[in-house]
Amino acid sequence: MTIPTALRRLTPDAWLLFATRFVRLFAYGSLSVVLVFYLVGVGLSAPQTGMLLTLTLVGDTVVSLYLTTRADRIGRRRMLVVGAVLMAAAGLVFASTRNLWLLAVAGTVGVISPSGQEVGPFLSIEQAALAHVVTDRTRTEVFAWYTLTGSLATALGALAGGVTTHVMQGMALAPVSGYRIVVILYAVVGLVLAVLFSRLSRAAEATTLGEKKAFRATFAGLSGLDRSRDVVVKLSALFALDSFGGGFVVQSFAAYWFYLRFGVTPETLGAVFFCANILAGISALLASRLASRFGLIKTMVATHLPSNILLILVPLMPTLSLAVLVLLVRFSISQMDVPTRQSYLMAVVRPEERSAAAGITNVARTTGAAISPLFVGFMFAQPALINLPFFIAGTLKATYDLLLYRAFAAAQPPEEIQPGSRRAHE
Repeated sequence: MTIPTALRRLTPDAWLLFATRFVRLFAYGSLSVVLVFYLVGVGLSAPQTGMLLTLTLVGDTVVSLYLTTRADRIGRRRMLVVGAVLMAAAGLVFASTRNLWLLAVAGTVGVISPSGQEVGPFLSIEQAALAHVVTDRTRTEVFAWYTLTGSLATALGALAGGVTTHVMQGMALAPVSGYRIVVILYAVVGLVLAVLFSRLSRAAEATTLGEKKAFRATFAGLSGLDRSRDVVVKLSALFALDSFGGGFVVQSFAAYWFYLRFGVTPETLGAVFFCANILAGISALLASRLASRFGLIKTMVATHLPSNILLILVPLMPTLSLAVLVLLVRFSISQMDVPTRQSYLMAVVRPEERSAAAGITNVARTTGAAISPLFVGFMFAQPALINLPFFIAGTLKATYDLLLYRAFAAAQPPEEIQPGSRRAHE
């Protein structure tokens, strides 16, 4: 198998960031399978578990915002190591106590992923560091492989978490003991990440020490942004709208809808969403090729808009087979905007503000996605309204696509500006 040109040119720092992405998402995927079962197994009630998971998401958002807006000035490597230590500490506390308040403090201050998706400061700072050590021409392709790495790691981690608990139960251990082993391994991964992040070189940092001092002297706020502020505010608002729409059909809600509509078992749903996530990860590679030909913004909109139309069609399918088929087709293009979106953000903000920009836009996405599930619960309580989340999600996300194109179609990243053009000389 031939290694793609963009990957052959990766620096040791870039390969290290790929490794940390895989290790971390593998741990997140493993934990997401067993976390709720574990918390209920140690004696928490369902309402207490729900409250605890809400606190973990709120805490992860606050921690992410604090660390990412300081990473470009204080040091990306330092902030990544701090995040890894917080991840290890939270895992150790969760594995060693059943006290609700201790768990709440650990979940709020530490880094716990209840969904299998990225939380904490890692993604934002890694994106900024990765963009710093690759060229403009290869950035989108590298981000596509980076996205695929995370998707595969999450899927494999989820399988590993389920297999581990099954094996432990086969050894006559209590189910909660098997779950606890996965939680302990999550903490161990946090320590491994701290060691890996400490190996990053100065090449992954935003600026030299002298530049950091000058930047602090002119900085007017706490956001970590200066000249990139306007574009980040616009993108954050748009990303929040997209995520607010996506929050109506997060994977857990989509799975529950299949159960309500067609009576599908959790085992079957697990296989469906495993395939869906694999398709989503692989599609990222095609996105980089389309972007190199048509541009980042056009690729984002041209792939994301059809996926949202397919999302609206899912509840209109009369049979389970057709609904699953439409869902899988939708997943095969729905995430093609992820590496292109990440690459575009890194291209249009100042290099010394990339961590802050990624952190703020990711927090906007997280906040948007956290609001909509409040409405979905009420809809699922009414049998006549269970299809409504798909319609709302598809409409809001399509609106995001059109607004994004209108606002940024003319704002080209450096690699798309033709030599000799007016912008190339600005």
